[in-house]
Amino acid sequence: MSDRVDAIVVGAGLSGLVAATELADAGRSVVILDQEPEQNLGGQAFWSLGGLFLVDSPEQRRMGIRDSLDLAWQDWLGTAGFDREEDHWPRLWAEAYVAFAAGEKRAWLRQMGHRIFPVVGWAER
Repeated sequence: MSDRVDAIVVGAGLSGLVAATELADAGRSVVILDQEPEQNLGGQAFWSLGGLFLVDSPEQRRMGIRDSLDLAWQDWLGTAGFDREEDHWPRLWAEAYVAFAAGEKRAWLRQMGHRIFPVVGWAER
């Protein structure tokens, strides 16, 4: 391994792995640093039991489940309770994430080779 890399990603949770993948796909050399052992690769994703948060997906529509960006955002707000001044940035992140889940997330996953087993469940929703 070279003594120089283009990027160091701190954390091997899903966000860190996605960031590292995007950088590597762009031709950059990347090192991922994480405090957890190898068996914890993916961070807290283990606790989702493989579930993904998608909004108004074709799988949902095929199963007759009504969903929309507005419904998903209302669900998020009902749980998050963004009611403090310090909630400004978490709320902006949540808005962006719900929009991503309603938009390009599924297509991005498919482009990466991910296929979805057509079972829709609500872990939190």
